Parts: sequence; structure tokens; C-alpha cells
Amino acid sequence: MNWWERFAEGLSEDFTDLPGPATIARVGTRLLVAALLGGALGYERERAGKAAGIRTHVLVAVGAAMLVAGPLHAGMSTSDVSRIMQGIITGIGFLGAGTIVKHHDPGHVGGLTTAAGVWMTAAIGMTAGLGREGLALVGTVLAFAVLMLLPHVPHAGNHHQ
Repeated sequence: MNWWERFAEGLSEDFTDLPGPATIARVGTRLLVAALLGGALGYERERAGKAAGIRTHVLVAVGAAMLVAGPLHAGMSTSDVSRIMQGIITGIGFLGAGTIVKHHDPGHVGGLTTAAGVWMTAAIGMTAGLGREGLALVGTVLAFAVLMLLPHVPHAGNHHQ
């Protein structure tokens, strides 16, 4: 076997993680659902003029889905995947913290809804990555309801986020 044949063999071994159409469909569906649901929430936030829009939400959702689906597909234990999920939740918390701004107005803090939305998008992505696309869809519908309907409910002294 010459150098190029060994090179091709090594390269093909690195791509054996998707051995057939069923696996490609399963993983592809999970990532696509995460992208679509994250994008839908991002579209709503972008339409509302918020800083974290479609691209941010899609990247968060797909990243979270990959970080869960990949280890599951590799055969990691549930407890190992649970630790990965804990890391995602913490990491997204730091990302969301960057969107929160305390204003000079007493009691006014902006960006809390954006931070919570990014966190929710990560949860939706993780859920899709686990293969629970139906639950991810229900979570997205509920998030939409909160973002679309609750701004029209009078607040007792709170400012809109």
C-alpha cells in the first residue's frame, strides 16, 4: 500500500461516524430541527430589534444540539452527556450575561429577555440533539407565546425588555 492509499484510508476512518443513510438522517434531522427552531426564535428577536437575532440563535441551537448528539452518537454514558449539558447551560449563562445592561434609570435593567431567550434556545437545541424534536417544538411554541403575547400584558412598574 502506497502513501496516498494509506492517507485515503486514514481519512476515510475519520468519517466513519456517519456509517449509513439512517444515521445521517437521524443526526441531520436533529441538527436541522435545532437550526430551524433556533432560527425561528432568532427571527422574532431580530424583528423586535434585539441584538441577538437569527444567526446568534441558530448558532446557539445547532452548537448545543451537536454537543449533545455527538457524544450520544459516540456511545457516551448518560451521566457523561449530563455533564456536557451542565457545561452548555453554564456557558450559555455567560453568553447571556453579556447581553444584560444596567441602565442609569433606577431599577431598569435591559437585556434580561434576550439573555433568557438565548438560554431557552440552547435548551431547545439540546432537546433536539437528544432526539426529542417534538419536545423541542413544544418548547419553541411556548417561548413564542411568551415573546409575542406577554409584552401586551400590563406590567406592574416593570419596563419592557
